[in-house]
Amino acid sequence: MVQDANQNTLRSREFALNYLNLIYEKSFRDLNLSNLDRLFSIAKTYKIQKIFDPSEYISKLDVIPVSLAIAQAAVESGWGKSRFAKEANNLYGHWTWGGKGLVPLNRDENKTHKIKIFNSPNDAVDAYVLNLNSHPAYTKFRENRLKFHQNELIYTGLDAAKTMESYSAMGKIYVKQLEKTIMLYDLTKFDRI
Repeated sequence: MVQDANQNTLRSREFALNYLNLIYEKSFRDLNLSNLDRLFSIAKTYKIQKIFDPSEYISKLDVIPVSLAIAQAAVESGWGKSRFAKEANNLYGHWTWGGKGLVPLNRDENKTHKIKIFNSPNDAVDAYVLNLNSHPAYTKFRENRLKFHQNELIYTGLDAAKTMESYSAMGKIYVKQLEKTIMLYDLTKFDRI
């Protein structure tokens, strides 16, 4: 599932970069409007600020280390045994403030968030990948990943876990929990596939 989501992200990135190259080679009048709409859609989805700047697509449309995704799903969903995983296909603890969601059993009375309901585990993985690739809280994650890739190094889940403090209210304890899970189950082997 994570590899599929990563491949979809890379396909969008490839389209965006190829289309941007085409834009620079031609005038705007000669461009296919449906492709331009697709570029705008990708930019909106990934919260791209400078629509015609390739560097932002390179930074935001990239793969998530599989070991990190596995570890976070395990930690967030209690290895798939949590109520949220079973009733909402929610593997990553995503919240919503909209209509559709599960109310956490111990939610404070003054809180209004719900646990987002996904149609399938695949949808939860897609949302997770998009979240890490687009949310401002994970800018450091993306910056580090870009540096690794520019130096032709594998960005492992252990490297990425260090940037996940803001993913959970547990902060540094959460990071340690992710690192322990990745090491205990030798999950970095999946980052090399």
